[in-house]
Amino acid sequence: MLTLLENLWLIPLGFAAGILGSMIGLGGGFVVVPILTFFGFSPPVAASESLFAAFCNAVASTVSYSRQKRIVYSLGIKLALLSIPGTVLGAYLTDEISPSLFKLLFGIVLIGSSVYIYARRKLESKEYNLSKQMMVLAVGASFFAGIISSLFGIGGGTVFVPLMVIGIGLSMKLAAPTSQFILMFAAASGMIVHSILGHPDYLQAGLLSAGAFAGGLVGSRLSLRVSERKLRIFVTIVLIITAIKLFMDALGAPLKIH
Repeated sequence: MLTLLENLWLIPLGFAAGILGSMIGLGGGFVVVPILTFFGFSPPVAASESLFAAFCNAVASTVSYSRQKRIVYSLGIKLALLSIPGTVLGAYLTDEISPSLFKLLFGIVLIGSSVYIYARRKLESKEYNLSKQMMVLAVGASFFAGIISSLFGIGGGTVFVPLMVIGIGLSMKLAAPTSQFILMFAAASGMIVHSILGHPDYLQAGLLSAGAFAGGLVGSRLSLRVSERKLRIFVTIVLIITAIKLFMDALGAPLKIH
């Protein structure tokens, strides 16, 4: 019972991350993982538990977005399947890097995510394009997104959304929900491999997941009401501050690969 009470703070953390993750199509890992690392969680534990939350968040978001008819299933299934090999590799890589290197790399990912979020309104969809050349690009991009998703416990939305909008020609209104649909499969794959490797604490993962599921339901509804400009600015500032803290922590410890 004491252990349960000590970990109850993970529910509101998952809820807040679930709301933001659902609204911008990135998954909530960019909020969950830095906070877990600040509290001393190892990279494998932080990434694996974040994936449990990301999966539940993606399920809740997908249910809501499906009712709004904003998911392109045919495209989402293709990209999801292409990402799975990358998620397997990413789970194994979490055991191979030190916490300091993990923080440094994650900080770089957050900076990239902040640039994407701030500039996402400038992304313009073109004519729908699923040519052979584009599918070759999609294979590589999906594999890379799978690695990022499983290694850092975040969604691959920073790769999938620009790919779908700029490359394939999907509108932003459809790309973010479809990204959440893809994340549902990518997170599930990563969860399974992380679990086989013995990374997650299931009580902590369950509490995070409960909050993230509720947050996903709320976030998908708020996405139609909240000012996107204000949300983008707020999330961008939070990501940059978090990245700076991660860089400071990483530079205070030796960087190494086991």
